[in-house]
Amino acid sequence: MNDTSEIRDLYTRYTYNGDRGRLAELAACFAADGTLEFPGGKGTGPEGIAAALANTEADPARTFTRHHVTNPLIDISEDGQSATGRAYFSVYCNNGVDHVGTYNDQLCLTSDGWRFAYRLVRVDWQSPISLSPQIVTR
Repeated sequence: MNDTSEIRDLYTRYTYNGDRGRLAELAACFAADGTLEFPGGKGTGPEGIAAALANTEADPARTFTRHHVTNPLIDISEDGQSATGRAYFSVYCNNGVDHVGTYNDQLCLTSDGWRFAYRLVRVDWQSPISLSPQIVTR
């Protein structure tokens, strides 16, 4: 598998684990000192990221969540040790499309493979009937 394919696999593991509430597995997609920054929260290191995500409020009416990630744009550095990535995402919940945005990533190659060094989650639009906390970050 080449670097770009491995990074796309990382995106998929992050998404599947997040949608299923597997916070430790989602957090394992980050380097030991990696950071996840999202509307209303920020965590560093896998334990800090899992804790930050566990502290987000959830609407009890939301019984499922599915992230759809599209158009990943991945650029590997010349030395092959780091990369940048961007992708669009849309989130579907019980009410249909709940919110949409972009991931802006810095990635690093570790002994365990590609991991996020920094992921910024930006929400560009949120449904007026959203089941998520108010999260638009324009």
